[in-house]
Amino acid sequence: MDVRTRAEFAGGHVANSKNVPLQEIEQNLSLLKTMKHPLILCCASGGRSGSAEAFLKQKGIDCVNAGSWLNVNYYVNQK
Repeated sequence: MDVRTRAEFAGGHVANSKNVPLQEIEQNLSLLKTMKHPLILCCASGGRSGSAEAFLKQKGIDCVNAGSWLNVNYYVNQK
């Protein structure tokens, strides 16, 4: 799950990833709870996804901060 802004996401993202901007996570908790866990979180550098990870873990959602979407994209394409 990519927590960057919609504009950043539109500029490039991991194939098949979902975009829920960091500022919209709280109002999308019910949706996030239905998604396959653990949620793999990414953003531009890992800062926002780290904030998202801390918040979501407090809400009982299994997730991990994977850092930059570019690193996640590289890993996904190595399979």
